[in-house]
Amino acid sequence: MRAYLRYNHVGYACRAPKYFYIAVNEGEPFEVGADNQPLAEGAFTFSANDIDVVSGPRFLIVSETGEVAFEGNLAYRGPCKYSGETLLVGDFSKLRKPGRYKISCGTESHLFEISDNWLLTQLDANIKSFYYQRSGVELTPEIAGKWARPLAHIDTQLPFHYSMNREGTWNAHGGWYDAGDYGKYIVNGGVSVATLMLALELGSPVISKSLDALREEVRFELEFFLRMQDDDGGVFFKVSPERWDTFVTPTISDHSQKRQIVGKSTTSSLNFCAALAQAHRIFAATDPAFAKKCIGAAIRAYRWSLENPDEGFPPYTEGSGPYGDVRIADEFFWARAMLFREMGQVDLQDCIEVHDQLYQDLADMPPRSDINWHDTENLGYMALALQDRDIELRDRARIALAHESDKIVALAADDAYRIALQYFPWGSNGVLANYALTLLVTNTWANMPEYVRCAYGHLDFIYGCNPVNVSFVTGSAWSSPKFPHHRISGSDGIVDPVPGLLVGGINQDRQDVRLGMRYPSSLPGLGYVDNQASFASNEVAINWSAPLTASLALLCV
Repeated sequence: MRAYLRYNHVGYACRAPKYFYIAVNEGEPFEVGADNQPLAEGAFTFSANDIDVVSGPRFLIVSETGEVAFEGNLAYRGPCKYSGETLLVGDFSKLRKPGRYKISCGTESHLFEISDNWLLTQLDANIKSFYYQRSGVELTPEIAGKWARPLAHIDTQLPFHYSMNREGTWNAHGGWYDAGDYGKYIVNGGVSVATLMLALELGSPVISKSLDALREEVRFELEFFLRMQDDDGGVFFKVSPERWDTFVTPTISDHSQKRQIVGKSTTSSLNFCAALAQAHRIFAATDPAFAKKCIGAAIRAYRWSLENPDEGFPPYTEGSGPYGDVRIADEFFWARAMLFREMGQVDLQDCIEVHDQLYQDLADMPPRSDINWHDTENLGYMALALQDRDIELRDRARIALAHESDKIVALAADDAYRIALQYFPWGSNGVLANYALTLLVTNTWANMPEYVRCAYGHLDFIYGCNPVNVSFVTGSAWSSPKFPHHRISGSDGIVDPVPGLLVGGINQDRQDVRLGMRYPSSLPGLGYVDNQASFASNEVAINWSAPLTASLALLCV
């Protein structure tokens, strides 16, 4: 029998819970990483019949200089059905002294931090990752370092997709590349930028410098959004190349094929409306002229959506993702909730029906535990929970979100790795980050320490305490992905991938198997491979990074 260490490869906050696990496999172990070595022979004994074990051998937490900083006993945690492991747990939460440490228990871990600084360091890296996703601008060495690149994708005169039967060109310049490809999408960009604006609204003044950098990135994306609004108020769906790029640079992509505006839909218009209404609140104090421009655009998009309530998404992929969504009620709810928050600041008399409709929205759409581009109701709930114009609406939204947070905590308590995820979908890391964000946003009024502790557990999983022994953010640790599915990283000639990007992570559906991708195991919790071609498990996306960035911001206090 062999056993392996599972822990947060980056660090633990001083007052956060600090757990690590010893994973015991009856069969062949899943081996990745330098410190994923078996415990020394005789370190401890364990069998499948030892289900009553409550205390195991001693473990040590050793400082960088070799001093023993903490001693404790391993305890039985239980089987993990999705990884085939049985876990023992070590708890060193009482160790709060900042420093660099190793776990010693028959084998040793790499060094990790105990400090609150690691949260801020990762926050800044994740914010910077959105800068690296910028389209249509030069990334200079002074800011981008070795990942500098020339201007490319000048999307100022894009033709319309043939399906639109429209002559002429359109300026849709700027914005972020959505994921590992060179497309730009409203529905995914809107959810991402809205999530980041939660961090701007709720983040502590002690991280004002980081929030200023985040505000600049958000502004960059919002300027692109404003360019995507048609003259009639509707909003174009996406900017897409004619075909999927191979792993080439933005410059080569720009020279090798044309790009185009694709479609206009109710979902893209409502998504735009909600994000731009939120932007009014975020920028009202620092740039009132821009804030006014944003709310005006939001109102026009809402009016267009009322007149075109069933305009479907364009079913054309070619060189981009479809982002198909046939349920529009959640986008209407989100847009109405965001507009309602701003009613006291702007003239929305012709949209006054949004208030009455919000009560029906709450009755029709219970909240979820997470946010994603096709299920946006939680953003509506959060908008209502963070306003005080209607106390009944506020309290109903808060109670509903607290109920979801309690569900997350309960599910995590029953899981071997203390996460609430019961199924690993495409982008599972984004789901985990969104669970943490739901907990942390709810905690801003609920003041429940257990919500914060549970959020830390989900981030621990993302940063290495997981069955595949990977810290899923590029550049964050020794175990981070080296070959993400990211065309910029795969084509720039730099050995290290662009840092601060969250990859999708464990995906039990493994959609790329049909194209020849091989995984180390068929177990659901081992569906990850650090391979550039693995779009199903190793792609990056702004809507996965955004909730992680926001969660880190809310933990930096």
